[in-house]
Amino acid sequence: MEYIKKHRSIRKYTDEDVSAGLLNEILEAAERTQTMGNLQLYSVVVTRSKAMKEKLAPAHFNQPMVAAAPVVLTVCADFNRTTRWAEERNANPGYDNFLSFINAATDALLYTQTLCNIAEEKGLGYCFLGTTVYQPTSIIETLKLPKLVFPVATITLGWPDENPALTDRLPLAAIVHEEEYQDYCASDIDSYYREKEHLEENIRFCEINNKETLAQIFTDIRYTKKDNEAMSEGMMAALRRQGFNV
Repeated sequence: MEYIKKHRSIRKYTDEDVSAGLLNEILEAAERTQTMGNLQLYSVVVTRSKAMKEKLAPAHFNQPMVAAAPVVLTVCADFNRTTRWAEERNANPGYDNFLSFINAATDALLYTQTLCNIAEEKGLGYCFLGTTVYQPTSIIETLKLPKLVFPVATITLGWPDENPALTDRLPLAAIVHEEEYQDYCASDIDSYYREKEHLEENIRFCEINNKETLAQIFTDIRYTKKDNEAMSEGMMAALRRQGFNV
């Protein structure tokens, strides 16, 4: 539990390689994570070559760690393998729908988190890239993903070359609801977000961006309605392209 409490996203890595043996050990151990129907509805594309990392980088807005990390892992929701298995065994699959995508995406994300925990326990550092679902078509084309396979998570992995400060987290009371969901009142929001809003770096962030509140940083700059809607349309189009009827 202690390494979880000390988790930091690592974006800078040493030149030391991550051996195939160690990586395979981590990938295999992570297979013990829970999975729907014991079907393991995920696949992992391992990217090591400089050329392929450079091809992937634009899909992640050219974040430097994509090209710099020794290993980039793209974890995909995968109903292609299970569908092929069914077809080869005289069974009639019906997994080209939204529910199947959600089940496979859940499997893939559970696997991803287990993999990350194991990697960190081994002393490796990683960064989870939320950009994977922003421009999925680019990743699909670069990695030649077939129908019913969709990228949901990207991990840059390597030996840490930095030790950044821990980022803040909301208090437990902000996320836990006993027996039933209790909606938040204004005083709850004030209490739960007070520490985050009064961090020196967040106050400074508001000042340099000429924003009144930290919430405006997220709504007006980082995750805007316009961008969210545009990327949602792109994601739905990519899902349909990959054979999911959404």
